[in-house]
Amino acid sequence: MPSIPERIRPTLRVETLVLIVVVYLVASANGAWWGAVAQGRDWSQPANWLFMACCFVTLVGLHFTLIAPFAFRGIVRVLLSVLVIVTAATTYYMHTFAVMLDPTMIQNVLRTDPHEVRDLLTWGLAGWVVLWSLAPLVFIWLVRLRPIPPLRALAIRVAWAIGALVIAVLVLLPVSRDFASFMRNHKQARYLITPGNLIYGLASQSMKNVRDVHAPRAVVGADAHRAARPAGARPRVLVLVLGETARAANFSLLGYARETNPELAAAGVIAFGDVHSCGTATEVSVPCMFSPYGRAHYDERRIRSSEGLLDVLERAGYEVRWLDNQSGCKGVCKGVEYEKIDASMAPDLCTGGECRDEVLVRLLAQELGKASRDTVFVLHMMGNHGPAYYRRYPPAFRRFLPDCQTAELRDCTREQVVNAYDNAILYTDHVLAGVIGTLAADTNFDSAMLYVSDHGESLGEHGLYLHGIPYAIAPDLQTHVPLVIWLSDSLVRAKDLDEACLRGRTHNQYSHDNLFHSVLGLADVQTTAYLPGKDIFNGCRRGP
Repeated sequence: MPSIPERIRPTLRVETLVLIVVVYLVASANGAWWGAVAQGRDWSQPANWLFMACCFVTLVGLHFTLIAPFAFRGIVRVLLSVLVIVTAATTYYMHTFAVMLDPTMIQNVLRTDPHEVRDLLTWGLAGWVVLWSLAPLVFIWLVRLRPIPPLRALAIRVAWAIGALVIAVLVLLPVSRDFASFMRNHKQARYLITPGNLIYGLASQSMKNVRDVHAPRAVVGADAHRAARPAGARPRVLVLVLGETARAANFSLLGYARETNPELAAAGVIAFGDVHSCGTATEVSVPCMFSPYGRAHYDERRIRSSEGLLDVLERAGYEVRWLDNQSGCKGVCKGVEYEKIDASMAPDLCTGGECRDEVLVRLLAQELGKASRDTVFVLHMMGNHGPAYYRRYPPAFRRFLPDCQTAELRDCTREQVVNAYDNAILYTDHVLAGVIGTLAADTNFDSAMLYVSDHGESLGEHGLYLHGIPYAIAPDLQTHVPLVIWLSDSLVRAKDLDEACLRGRTHNQYSHDNLFHSVLGLADVQTTAYLPGKDIFNGCRRGP
């Protein structure tokens, strides 16, 4: 920086620069953490001040130990600049939506598609990042770094890192009982520590990806086959509609005061009111709901390294097609015919690179015209994906007004946010009614539609927005989801189903764990992987 007078450019060691930046990050980027630690403390007691001071020194020491080994003189400015900017963005989302940055949330971020990223890149984010990171960035690039021979510099850095770790441990010892008690009672609070949560999440996901990339998939339902049907029976078409971010609390079918499901109500569907998701994010819920293992025996590695529902259906002789208007199938459609929706398929339904969910109805109608045997379609909706709920529905569905017309949810009143969300639910109702109408109009098949959302959503309740809160502490609004079933008259007759029996179960408790077995039961697929006790339809036949 030759244009800046040398006298105002201090000369620092690399380690000193790292320490100063770490102190700034720990002090300014951890409002949620400090708030959680400070809650309920009596500040007239010196012990509480000592506790906070010890926590601060410990966090500085641990962050320094994590960062220092990579802070080589030639790259340290870039490394710290990236860390400051990413931390600024992280604190914005944690502050704005009250989310925790656990490894699952990091996974969601890493696998977010460009359309989703667009909704999250706002002027509010840009302003926050600039205001929060400008001063440290200027400082990072202003200072001069003292040149030291490489081997000596390495030795010094190792010594500093070890010293920082030792200090962090020693300082924590006097308050270890208080600290251990806090962490034991607030286990999820560790995901509020920034940028440690970011570093840990990235490392965790990287190791998991390396471990799983070449892992063979365990076979599920190797003995799967279709039960025999009478001669002349029509082929069967099952449509699984995978909803996005639709919470049960806003479905009028399930008791919501607003009429958000008028078309589904008219279609005579069966709606189940006590259904809970496997996760609070798509990355968790989708692989889990298509797995035979589910939430009851949740093991992410086992789920992702095993075959799922679609593999069993194909093995039994069904043709399976996945039509995607979202961010992919999260690994569950490997080996299945997959089609990603793009604007060229329906220009009249697509704007700005994003297509309305009605495109799925149109494509389903086209595919039905070509189908000739037992087929399962999975329609993956854009649904209520936030925070830009207003993008999820066309102007004709702006029924609840005024609606929030920005992705900056905190710039809107809660009423406006809920109005936009309900408009998107109303549009989902229209799309699902379109799927039902398409199936009902084609008398060549015995058909059914099963709709379930991947997870719910927070709309400002208790200061929370969006979803992704760790499952153990997630509010019911993020896990309570709608499940809607429609059956054609011909399928009811073919399977001798008792609809009154099914309607009598709508208040029973179910979850994503029931999807695998219920679909196999509805499809008449016989396999040892099928558990009748988890099949919603089991026991609701009139015949023996």
